[in-house]
Amino acid sequence: MEVIKHPNDIFRYTEDLKSNGKKIGLVPTMGALHQGHFSLVRQARASNDFLVVSIFVNPLQFNNSQDLTNYPRTLSDDLGQLEKLGVDLVYTPEVEHMYPTSPEVQVDFGRMAHVMEGAFRPGHFSGVGVVVSKLFHHTNAHRAYFGLKDLQQFLLIRRMVADLSFPVEVIGLPIVREPSGLAMSSRNKRLTPEGLEIASKLHEGLVMGKSLWEQGRSPNETKTAINDFYKGQTGLEAEYVELVDPDDLSEITENHSQPVALCVAGYVEGIRLIDNLYLRQD
Repeated sequence: MEVIKHPNDIFRYTEDLKSNGKKIGLVPTMGALHQGHFSLVRQARASNDFLVVSIFVNPLQFNNSQDLTNYPRTLSDDLGQLEKLGVDLVYTPEVEHMYPTSPEVQVDFGRMAHVMEGAFRPGHFSGVGVVVSKLFHHTNAHRAYFGLKDLQQFLLIRRMVADLSFPVEVIGLPIVREPSGLAMSSRNKRLTPEGLEIASKLHEGLVMGKSLWEQGRSPNETKTAINDFYKGQTGLEAEYVELVDPDDLSEITENHSQPVALCVAGYVEGIRLIDNLYLRQD
């Protein structure tokens, strides 16, 4: 397994692979890897000739400087795990490599970026768009793999690729959960055992919402019941509960037979967590 830090080096390396007909898979990460990341790596390993995993904590997507400072960084452990999984190359650029000058260009995803995460994290998705665009260019990837815990991020990247004609197939894979139901996240590493137990209530609320939806409850009734459930959980502060179309994030206003995703965000021990659950799929 090789480790490359500089954009020019990885571009030349992967450009040569691509010119020789190799299919390149990319798993973009910010490190602090867990089983959710490893599921992406395994799928990408099985489907591509050459596999790149990037590890880069992107400052542009943090609207909270303390969150950026506290984000877990476990590069040595991550590299050991990735080598065991058969990764060919790990791309670990420094901030000055990715952004030799402060970027002026921003990515405006339009309406889809102004709901849910976008409403509470100004500038976040623009930062995601910039760094993912760079990663696609640097690695010459044919396919890129994203976890659906970050459903909104996945949908926005997929739309960006379609609208701007990136020659990349964007693939979303299911959420990997702890036995408690808690969605695996790098931020979970910062929670105490008590905090992990409280955080699992996020998923419990989603499961309750799915049951209510299947009983024919309205969107307002479903969201109100989930919010009331979260308010009753000591140590959990809900930020939003939304029912959206899982293709374009438009608000669901009626309970019919349409596809629906239930998305939530909240704080436990000062750490922000997100989760979602499909209530109905195509």
